[in-house]
Amino acid sequence: MEFEWTSNRVDETVDFSKHLASLLQPGDVITLEGDLGAGKTAFTKGLALGLGIKRNVNSPTFTIIKEYQGAMPLYHMDVYRLEDSYEDLGFDEYFEGDGVTVVEWAHLIEEQLPKERLNIIIYHGGEDTRKFVFKPMGKRYEDLCKEIFS
Repeated sequence: MEFEWTSNRVDETVDFSKHLASLLQPGDVITLEGDLGAGKTAFTKGLALGLGIKRNVNSPTFTIIKEYQGAMPLYHMDVYRLEDSYEDLGFDEYFEGDGVTVVEWAHLIEEQLPKERLNIIIYHGGEDTRKFVFKPMGKRYEDLCKEIFS
């Protein structure tokens, strides 16, 4: 099961992910894949706004994990630099925690990810156009996508 959505502007992406945030629950995990500049951080900024987070959200490229506090915590991970690292960094504590976890470049830690999650792949479609492909893994995320796309 897959769902597709196209955004023609960054603010459309932010508004969409703000709406998604309103439907999220503690322990939800979202993975984001896409080339550099595809819109992973813009999508995460919208989630943060939807969770009532006031701080500016940027890519945690050099810190791996950034934590933001809002109505519910947001754990923003960028695991790009972990490509050759197979050690256990305690990701499961975040995945099973009291907040929402967003993982950029998640395929690099595939074996550490929970089986149930929402995978989102972002494709460039032009200067500001992006195609989002949502691949829910598990009933919770299938139901979430059905609610968003109905």
